[in-house]
Amino acid sequence: MNDSLEWALEQDAADELAPLREEFLFPPATPLYFAGHSLGLQPRRAREYVLQELDDWARHGVEGHFSARHPWFSYHELLTAPTARLVGALPHEVVVMNTLSVNLHLLMVSFYRPHSGKHRILIERGAFPSDQYAVASQVRFHGYDPAEAVVESDEPLRDLKPDVALALIGNVNYLSGRAYDMPALVRAAHAQECIIGFDLAHGAGNLELALHEWRVDFAAWCNYKYLNAGPGGLGGVFIHERHAGEDLPRFEGWWGHDKAHRFEMAPKYSPIFGAEAWQLSNPPILQLAALRASMELFDRAGMPALRRKGERLTAYLEFVLRDICQVLTPPQRGSMLTVRFRWDATQLVGALRSHGAAVDLRPPDIVRITPMPLYNSFADVQRLGALLRDLHG
Repeated sequence: MNDSLEWALEQDAADELAPLREEFLFPPATPLYFAGHSLGLQPRRAREYVLQELDDWARHGVEGHFSARHPWFSYHELLTAPTARLVGALPHEVVVMNTLSVNLHLLMVSFYRPHSGKHRILIERGAFPSDQYAVASQVRFHGYDPAEAVVESDEPLRDLKPDVALALIGNVNYLSGRAYDMPALVRAAHAQECIIGFDLAHGAGNLELALHEWRVDFAAWCNYKYLNAGPGGLGGVFIHERHAGEDLPRFEGWWGHDKAHRFEMAPKYSPIFGAEAWQLSNPPILQLAALRASMELFDRAGMPALRRKGERLTAYLEFVLRDICQVLTPPQRGSMLTVRFRWDATQLVGALRSHGAAVDLRPPDIVRITPMPLYNSFADVQRLGALLRDLHG
């Protein structure tokens, strides 16, 4: 590696994924955008796809459910195959619906079934606060005290004990960037007859995943970070096919009902086979349209190639920052680096923003930086390092 713009430009010239950069819109005020772990950039075609549905709404009204160019009745199915490829699943194991915390609650209704001697939920220490709130409210709902029933662990593999009914792990921790060994966690959980699910908010679109092969019980993620669905975009759900035929408790709604007979409005619920049975309501088409634009780019690139570039970009970022910050993220990671600078973090992030660079501050002194392989370049990384040295040389 070489900390020079010339070297970085040479890497970009040889990068087979470099053309994908032109498929995204960079904010004019922050052309050095390293905050995709918080909100991904807008794909250029997102506007086109959203406007297409607005046009069809104007042209067809209610008939757009079946007469639009992409009928709304089945629009979410346009995302099924790309989503399955993204997370290593079978098509009937995934669905795009709701938002992440909503989906986690719906999944815990089905998969957190505590009983005497096996009632605890295991999460990683420092899990995203919404996950902490969700599991605490679930255990209270079942009559347990979160202080006793929620186990926060620095090493979840070590703490998968017989009294754990459910493990819910962020496969990449939102703050430290640590990536957990998912196959090992699944094996350990199942050996204890424990259900295991994952929050993939920082994993989907970041790491290569094989949820079906690894026999993950369930997973949920948001699509607006690494997957560029737009602010508040819809989330994704995975449920392993072995659970599709089980008699699980589930909150039900009409969009999870047998789609061939959905509009017959029958009084008895007949679930779709697979993850779609967990749907409640018809999805917001405009959000699906924006996500569709991004998922086409993930299919175009493929996760193996994205991961290879992500590893190289992140290693280069670590290299250019090597003598000006402390890297807190361990080697087991995705594309995000969590760092601590010697300088005041609030002032630093503000100064970076005023000079056209977007990173992320977690008070009081944690800075998260992510070079996204879909749209960041080696030159971006080199320029960020040079800017940091100029600001605090």
